Amino acid sequence: MEKLVARINELARKHKTVGLNDEELAERERLRRQYLQIFKSNFRRQLDSIEWTDEKPSLPH
Repeated sequence: MEKLVARINELARKHKTVGLNDEELAERERLRRQYLQIFKSNFRRQLDSIEWTDEKPSLPH
């Protein structure tokens, strides 16, 4: 994931300075989609690990 983000940031910096060619634009789009897919998967995993209970928390006296 770190390498993916690093490459996305590298392409973003290049886009702001000298621009990207068609191949780099396609790579940037592919990497962004891949990043979002991983992010959504990790977030879903976190949500799925939450355990819900109907119990009310006990308050300290």
